[in-house]
Amino acid sequence: MVELQNIFDIQYGNSFDLNKLKQMSQGINFVSRTAKNNGVSAIVEEIEGALKMPEGSITVSLGGSVLEAFLQPDEYYTGYHIFCLTVKNDISLTDEEKLYYCSCIRSNKYKYSYGRQANRTLKSLLVPSIEDIPTWVNAANLKSFEGAEKPISSEAATLDSSSWNEFKYSELFDIERGRGPRKKELNGFGTTPVITSTDSNNGLTDFTTEEPTHKGNTIGVNRNGSIAEAFYQPYPFCSTEDVHVFTPKFKGFNKYIGLFLTTLIKKEKYRYSYGRKWGISRMNESMIKLPVDANGEPNWTYMERYIKTINFSCKI
Repeated sequence: MVELQNIFDIQYGNSFDLNKLKQMSQGINFVSRTAKNNGVSAIVEEIEGALKMPEGSITVSLGGSVLEAFLQPDEYYTGYHIFCLTVKNDISLTDEEKLYYCSCIRSNKYKYSYGRQANRTLKSLLVPSIEDIPTWVNAANLKSFEGAEKPISSEAATLDSSSWNEFKYSELFDIERGRGPRKKELNGFGTTPVITSTDSNNGLTDFTTEEPTHKGNTIGVNRNGSIAEAFYQPYPFCSTEDVHVFTPKFKGFNKYIGLFLTTLIKKEKYRYSYGRKWGISRMNESMIKLPVDANGEPNWTYMERYIKTINFSCKI
């Protein structure tokens, strides 16, 4: 392990106040202490004579979302309490290796909090040496993400829920309880996905050697744990009892419609809590509001088309 400052030149960013900058649709990225959107919270007008931080450098939040680290592909300005890390002149790192170091930096987040920031200690943070970078790091294919932000369709589409109608879930889906195995029975072996009541990773927690108990092209909805988290499941799977499986009664269901519906299902989270579960009887009687066609029936074609107009839909 070596200190971070042995690999990178570390300096403060611009420390600009976003409220005093002009925001634009095109311009210079403004990096703040957010944990989202690669740290970019706005695009601002270029400031004459102001130093732009170099593309290919890493930004690290010293406060706020402490130790969030991002590789910046373009020149940028920064807000307060951002360190900018530039690879030392006598060292060469690929983008894959820089992203690896971003992960190494983030792995130290647990050491910090709102009251303990990283401005005094980041430079001496211990990270793996260049010689210790795993071989799988450079095996990653970053080019596979090129153009990922593009939608499938350039067709303009808007959402206006004022004309939507309500439908019972039981009208649209057959709902059944997950049928195991239990989490304690899992050992990481096998190829059948196991879906549990988590709120991340599309519900996937482990794999099992057991045969799938549920079909793919369905939706898993949590009745307990992270209640009302919903994920489209493309492949046959097993799930724990805390996940209810929605099998469509209608024809033409696919991943685009599934993603449209899971977004709406997640909007029901506020209705439930640790003391108020979302069991099958409640699910069957619950209502979902959907776009409709001229006959007042769910407009599945519209839902699919809308998802295809969203940025990044080409990678669905």
